[in-house]
Formats: sequence, C-alpha cells, structure tokens
Amino acid sequence: MTLIAITSQTWMVTLLGFGIVLLLLICFVFIMQLMGAIMRRADMAPAAVVAEPAAKPQKESVAAPMEAADDLAAVAYALHLYYNGLHDVEQPHLTFHAHASSWHPIH
Repeated sequence: MTLIAITSQTWMVTLLGFGIVLLLLICFVFIMQLMGAIMRRADMAPAAVVAEPAAKPQKESVAAPMEAADDLAAVAYALHLYYNGLHDVEQPHLTFHAHASSWHPIH
C-alpha cells in the first residue's frame, strides 16, 4: 500500500514551498542590509556643534558638608548586617513528619 503517491503535482507543491521560503529569506537579507545602511547613516549624521563655555576662574575647593550622624549610623548598621550575616541558620538535612488523615492513613 502506498501512502504518498509521487506525482507531478507533488513535485510542484514541494518546489513551490521551497521557492517561497527561499524568496522570503532573500527578502529578509535585503531588509536587514537596508536597516544597517539606515543606522550607519544615522550614526554618521553631524552632531550639533556646542560652543565650549568660557573659562571660569578657579574657585577654592569647598569641602563637602558633613553627613548627618543618622545617615552614617544607617550605613554602618547596613554594613554590619551584610558582613556579619544576620540570618537564620538552616539545618543541613530535611525532615518529614508523617501524619494520619483520611487521605493518608498511617499503617
């Protein structure tokens, strides 16, 4: 018993399908090349010329204001928690306690 009869119509459908896929792949290649050319052109566009600001006289450096004590305490406490690992100690083994129910009777 032959499940598929290879006829001229079968070859035509097969070649038409492969042809459509090949044509679409070629179209996608050209579309991607076009998009690349557009992006290269956008990158090469001249940037707006910005005039450099006039040279300002150098001021004496001003020390940063002292941080509030609350901020320093918060940062110190956060570092303390991070480095000292404030967390629960987990047990290295799992335990299972069976309990009787109407769905799970214990024998």
